[in-house]
Amino acid sequence: MFRTALRTVLSHKARLLMTVLAVMLGVAFVSGTLVFTDTLGNAFRNESAKNYKDVAVSVTSYDFRESSDEEQRTSDPGLSEAAMDRIKTLDGVATVTGRVNGFAGVADPDGKLIGDGWSNTGSNFSPGENGKDSAYTFTDGSGPREAGQIALDTSTAAKGEYKVGDSVRVATNGPVKEYTLSGVFTSKDGAVNAGGSLVLFETKVAQKLYLEPGYYSDATVTAASGASDTALLTEVKKILPKNAEAETGEALAEKQAKDIETGLEGINQMLLAFAAIALFVGIFLISNTFTMLVAQRTKELALLRAVGASRKQVKRSVLAEATIVGVIASVIGFALGLGLAIGLRGLMDSFGAKIPGGPLVVSPVAIGAALAVGVLITVFAAWLPARRAAKIPPVAAMSSVHAVATTKSLVIRNSIGLVIALLGAAGILAGANIGSDGRFILAAGAFVTMIGVIVLIPLLSRPVIALVRPLLVRAFGVSGKLASQNAVRNPRRTGATASALAIGLTLVTALTVLGVTVGQAIDKMTTDNIKADYMVMMANSSPLDPTAVRALEKAPGISAVSPQQPVDLDIKGEYHSGSAVTPGDIEKVFNLTTVSGSLSSLSGDAVAVAEDTAKSNGWKTGDTVPVKFADGKTENLKIGATYKGMEFLSPLLISTDLANPHETKQYVREVWVKADGGASSAHEQALVDALGKNPAITVMDQQDIRNQTSGLINTALNIMYGLLAMALIIAVLGVINTLAMSVFERQQEIGMLRAIGLDRRRVKRMIRLEAVVISLFGAVVGIGLGSFLAWAIGQTIKNAIPGYALFMPWDRIALFLALAALVGVLASLWPARSAAKLNMLTAIKTE
Repeated sequence: MFRTALRTVLSHKARLLMTVLAVMLGVAFVSGTLVFTDTLGNAFRNESAKNYKDVAVSVTSYDFRESSDEEQRTSDPGLSEAAMDRIKTLDGVATVTGRVNGFAGVADPDGKLIGDGWSNTGSNFSPGENGKDSAYTFTDGSGPREAGQIALDTSTAAKGEYKVGDSVRVATNGPVKEYTLSGVFTSKDGAVNAGGSLVLFETKVAQKLYLEPGYYSDATVTAASGASDTALLTEVKKILPKNAEAETGEALAEKQAKDIETGLEGINQMLLAFAAIALFVGIFLISNTFTMLVAQRTKELALLRAVGASRKQVKRSVLAEATIVGVIASVIGFALGLGLAIGLRGLMDSFGAKIPGGPLVVSPVAIGAALAVGVLITVFAAWLPARRAAKIPPVAAMSSVHAVATTKSLVIRNSIGLVIALLGAAGILAGANIGSDGRFILAAGAFVTMIGVIVLIPLLSRPVIALVRPLLVRAFGVSGKLASQNAVRNPRRTGATASALAIGLTLVTALTVLGVTVGQAIDKMTTDNIKADYMVMMANSSPLDPTAVRALEKAPGISAVSPQQPVDLDIKGEYHSGSAVTPGDIEKVFNLTTVSGSLSSLSGDAVAVAEDTAKSNGWKTGDTVPVKFADGKTENLKIGATYKGMEFLSPLLISTDLANPHETKQYVREVWVKADGGASSAHEQALVDALGKNPAITVMDQQDIRNQTSGLINTALNIMYGLLAMALIIAVLGVINTLAMSVFERQQEIGMLRAIGLDRRRVKRMIRLEAVVISLFGAVVGIGLGSFLAWAIGQTIKNAIPGYALFMPWDRIALFLALAALVGVLASLWPARSAAKLNMLTAIKTE
């Protein structure tokens, strides 16, 4: 029977091609993901080990000057020179290198920030006795030796077109300054490899910028020959201040390796989830293929039964065919996966993320997973067709060409499908009704509903396609009529083909509707709440220097300026989040609705409280409450007003004049600006000029604020579309496969149609329309189910997003339908051409 199975596979190569492609693509996705993440993890682990190879002990300090824990609080912002000297005197210490780190943004020749803000860092050049810093290799010039010098990494220097001796504008958390470029270096720094920039300052300059003179953030200790890292760690710990901790370089490298693995795990799981979706879609293609093959080989299988093959042997024969196909597809898919892993690595490099060099890691797990997934999925999908093949009776099937599903089996299938779909829908509705706590119930209900719809889809095909039949007949005549009839001739086959497309479009539609709805809600929230023309903030979201507020107030054409400065307030032992703002200007930059009292009271010793916060604490306008500030001092403040809360402000508002005396360091997160006559290029330039053309400070108008969020949503949607593309490609293969095999088994019928006058052009049109009908049917089911899921998920998140209201993006839905029709047309090219080329006399004689 195995030889029979092998011969069958070899004799049906063309008809099994699409199955091989479907499994191959799914396996490539799985193996490519595993190899890619294994390779990345190995490369970063090796790089981390290499970076800490010569580090015996690493010391990290923390700034606990403002800690609420009195025992933890210290007067030192980091490691002092005295602490460094004590470490240097320990036995077994060869060198001690101190580092200071912080934000540093470099301006390009046009004044724009090089990098994204998050990975723009600054540090100090710390030369040893030989005048070199072992952490950096200079390709040109040397490290900074004077206060007015800096060094840049090669990538940043190239982007800014800077050469040694050029003036470079650099911004830290204060005003922008100009420095002379003393050198260009290569580095293995993680921020640089992530596409950011690294600026090296002279040590005293870096200390002044980021901590205080004479202090370091971190220190690395190298051991003398023969010294033990563990013993050295023990000695270092004994003399460390309480705001510092130490660990061996080996332990730190291992910790970083684990952090890398944790970070890659999320990517791995996401990619594997989409691979699973692609494989799930592939199941329908595989099952459909084997179902059609079994139907076409009814006589052959019956003959095997007649000459002595048992039902088990017939079943095993079909499953053996599936196993052979699975193995072939898995091997090819695994090879393709290796190419995919290499491609993904190159793609990351092209986006500026420098991946450390290293070999491609092909683990036994990746090989085993690829083979297991490919073979098991193929065998699982072929199990039902194999079971049907085993039931073919030896005599009754001898004169049959196709095994027709009985009415009883269809009734049973539809009944089961209806029950499953209703149970799933109940779960979705229950989860939506519960709200944010019902997401797991909703997810389970969505999966069950999808299964139910897949089971029911043959039943749905007849009424849905019947609706478009009159349109097809009017528009395309006989070809349209025949196409609509062919599409519902075998509902199971049509349903299985459409299911693959429906699954992909369910996910695409749900993500699209949710993404667009959330974007609309955020747009509305911005429009309804913000009066300001501009928002000013640091590119890396670190706090602005307080001098920026004063500079903006002096800019020409500016009518109102208010910071949004977070402050911690303790009222009767309970923590409350507050915002320090500018009285009189806050009403001009935000659309605040006063419920009681007056916001003008903020200019005195008063606070304004959001309506919900006031109600939950039993406060009302005119009450006096004891407010304890971050410095531990308490003031009795009057509640001067209550207002309707908003997302852009904390629930308590207080004057900056009242809050700043209690703050050791003002944390100005953002500044809101209102300009005379509204936003304009002149006003924006005035703000940029007032801020000293600082590249690290971002000035955004209302559209920029909206784009910031919508851009993230669109990027996320595009990534999801890209990942779901694999499932949609498999769905297209399913349509091609179904049509090709349908043409093969309908050769006699097509020959008869040709004989009675249906020309080649109309035969092609008939096949194309059949493909379009099946594709659109799958698209309609997918869009309908996806929209329902989007509504349900929206019910669980609407309370977290003010102004959330379901928005149907009809333009995108129309695009999805148009793309589904295009898929049908493209999928039909080969089958339609094959059908049109059939010799009518040969086709008529075909059994």
